[in-house]
Amino acid sequence: MFTELTPEEATEFIENKHTLGCSGFTSAGAPKAIPRALAQKAMKEHAEQRDYQLGIITGASTGDSFDGALAAANAISFRTPFQTDRKLRDNINDRLCHFFDLHLGQLPAYIERGLLGKIDCAIIEAAEVLPSGEIIPTTSVGASPSFCKVADRILIELNSYHPASIRGFHDITSRKLPPHADILPLRKVDDRLGIDAIRVDPEKIVGIVKTHEKDETSLFKPADQTSRQLGQHVAEFLLSEFKRGRFPSGLLPVQAGVGNISNALIEAMIAHPELPSFSMYSEVLQDTVIEAMKNERVRFGSSTSWRLSESSLKDLYDNLAFFKERLILRSQDISNNPEIIARLGIIAINTALEADFTGNVNSTHVLGNNIVNGIGGSGDFARNAYISIFCCPSTAKQGTISTIVPMVTHIDNSEHSVHVIITEQGIADLRGKDPRQRAECIIDNCAHPDYRDLLRFYLRRERTGHTPFNLDNPFPMHINYRDRGDMRKAEKK
Repeated sequence: MFTELTPEEATEFIENKHTLGCSGFTSAGAPKAIPRALAQKAMKEHAEQRDYQLGIITGASTGDSFDGALAAANAISFRTPFQTDRKLRDNINDRLCHFFDLHLGQLPAYIERGLLGKIDCAIIEAAEVLPSGEIIPTTSVGASPSFCKVADRILIELNSYHPASIRGFHDITSRKLPPHADILPLRKVDDRLGIDAIRVDPEKIVGIVKTHEKDETSLFKPADQTSRQLGQHVAEFLLSEFKRGRFPSGLLPVQAGVGNISNALIEAMIAHPELPSFSMYSEVLQDTVIEAMKNERVRFGSSTSWRLSESSLKDLYDNLAFFKERLILRSQDISNNPEIIARLGIIAINTALEADFTGNVNSTHVLGNNIVNGIGGSGDFARNAYISIFCCPSTAKQGTISTIVPMVTHIDNSEHSVHVIITEQGIADLRGKDPRQRAECIIDNCAHPDYRDLLRFYLRRERTGHTPFNLDNPFPMHINYRDRGDMRKAEKK
């Protein structure tokens, strides 16, 4: 059997400048006890004037016990590929730690090719680990198989909050790297490709820390009027496509981003009486999907993570037999695989911070400088989707910011990957339109009424060229927000 350790004893395997590969995709499945102990160790080392910082790689974001604790202890030297913690975000923007953004579907290959350096230790939350070296993940898979494959050693957080009977949800696929990569024969959302556990050499598992802790998932905010209107527009657009015969049969599989708005969008689709039931092939499944499965509005759900409230996860665990026929958890290089996304014909629905006249989308940076979270998997899906939709409210900060602007200050998804933009004001279908036609469509349908005249002024100002772009001052509204606190106070020159 494996050695049982305290969290503090586990940290003895982790030295200054080590790089860790850790489970977790959102807070789902992220380790908690060992990261908290590492944060305490870092503070003690710093108090004695010794360096102690770690490179941190996870599937995506984590919870407060992980990113929050380590960031507060200034224990992170670099972080990738995604984060949502406020303190860590501040450290990144204050240049106290390095952060590089990355398409989440690319991460496992980066790890296995050694592009992110050596992985000294993998820390994996598990519901069960067997003497043979089989690890049963908890509520996410993420990049855990790749971390376990390349890490020098593995530490397990054996979390009894999650029953060992969770085994059977996971579909773990071992892939070869190019030029030996195999074709992935996944033709339906519910197809399986692999096995139900991560298999490792048991000699690599240096210890187990026993815990009993729920995922650090915050509750969703109830949908407000703006979110409800956004969701209604999404449902109406998809229904229109369905009635026009643009889907081969029924509704194609749906992908949706993470958060309150995305949850509200899926909720509106499920509630629409004319919209057919559908399956989901996504990165993350949230509360609304679990409830919808019970009334057959969502037929099946494939993802790499469950970001569920405590009550929804209890519902799932209380009805394991029912949900094992309807849910699969895959590694993120499968959930976000371009080949599979294109083959299945995914309807991709993601959120934006801002969009510009021609359809470029900024999902990550405020005023071009400060990162918020990261691109996540939106690029994996948007570029390869059957239909790529981006949604956002038309304004932010009590109306002082327009999310529709002449030029975004940072491009995450270019106009070539954005088919439809939706705000609570309406729907802009950009397919088959040139840049100026796109601009007019976006202003007329998606911009807030308070900003339409100003946006039309900027559009008319550029009378020549294929794309309405002002080389001298591409960001007039952003500059006026920075200087005056309100984009509407821009001076017309």
